[in-house]
Amino acid sequence: MIDSDHETREDQTMTIATAPATVRTTLRAEGFSCPSCVAKIEKQVGRLDGVAAVKVHFATARIEVDHDPSVATTDDLVAAVAKAGYTARPSAF
Repeated sequence: MIDSDHETREDQTMTIATAPATVRTTLRAEGFSCPSCVAKIEKQVGRLDGVAAVKVHFATARIEVDHDPSVATTDDLVAAVAKAGYTARPSAF
């Protein structure tokens, strides 16, 4: 039996990793005309640090990006689409 009045413990520090705050940003894209363009945009945007997922909707020209805005900003996403050769802008829906 341990006498709790005499028990000695060293202080222990525990670090808990928290999940980054991920948001979904929707962009409207212009200039792509074939399904292979979808893969090109998804690959380029997906390379950015802080991007968790990218989905390009060909029929509606929407790009949905799940990302940590403290690492990959909306401007970074737009620039990545431009680097793939297309124009994009933020959209409310």
